[in-house]
Amino acid sequence: WSWLPVILACTLTNYLFRYLKWDYYTATLNIRPKTSENLIIFFTAFVMAVTPGKFGEVLKSYLLKSVNGTGVRVSAPIIVAERLTDFIGLVLLLIAGAWVFDSSRGAVAAFAVFFFAMTLLLAWRRGSLALIDFFGRLPFLARFVEHAHAAYDSMHLMLRPKPFAVAVLLSVVAWFFEGLGYWIILHVFEAPPTMLKAMFIYSFSTVVGAVSMLPGGLGTTETSLTGLAQLAGATKDVAVASTFIIRSATLWFAVLLGAVVTLLFQNRLNVRIDDIPLDDTRP
Repeated sequence: WSWLPVILACTLTNYLFRYLKWDYYTATLNIRPKTSENLIIFFTAFVMAVTPGKFGEVLKSYLLKSVNGTGVRVSAPIIVAERLTDFIGLVLLLIAGAWVFDSSRGAVAAFAVFFFAMTLLLAWRRGSLALIDFFGRLPFLARFVEHAHAAYDSMHLMLRPKPFAVAVLLSVVAWFFEGLGYWIILHVFEAPPTMLKAMFIYSFSTVVGAVSMLPGGLGTTETSLTGLAQLAGATKDVAVASTFIIRSATLWFAVLLGAVVTLLFQNRLNVRIDDIPLDDTRP
């Protein structure tokens, strides 16, 4: 129990650097809510951590709209850019650990190719706009073309070399600290995985959970963490216990933190979460 504050401090450091990325992106798009409001918006969205791919965090866009009138189509691409740079940050940590762990190199290479190719495609303005216009010819998608162009303008700004590099760097640091928390748990149990191996196990399991598109990666992340920890030399009991502790200190701690912030501060944003029209498609 004496190590719990240290593990939670690693998780909170992850949240700090992810908040810095969110704040940097809002500044990049010239969306400038007060720092206190931006913090509340960021942490309130944690209640949506158990949505597939965490895309329930689009809640942040609705909260921004209530604060300063920023259109959802302008700010929603931030959530996509956040997830994309999170994946790339995790893949960079995976690359560092895969060769040491001597496992899943093919899967790591596949992840790397996929996410970097997706980034290049999104950064290719002419090709992306042509793709939007192509799908916009379909009758049931035609009315979304204008919104899609506005959303892509935001995305393109965030994928320029400097914003992209800053966001990836913040992502690497953020996810390193959560991986460090996992290694501390294994270390306290006197399990054999080194820090780099623990970093690989945690990063790989997080990516697998996200790619599965299951809410919060439930089931897939836990299975991967437990299996890889045993493969690295941990006993079954230690692998299961470590998985339970790190998931409690990351996923469920995030949900709890988001719920507390929502209950305490939602009135500061002049909005009630229950009243947000989640089926609203207006800009």
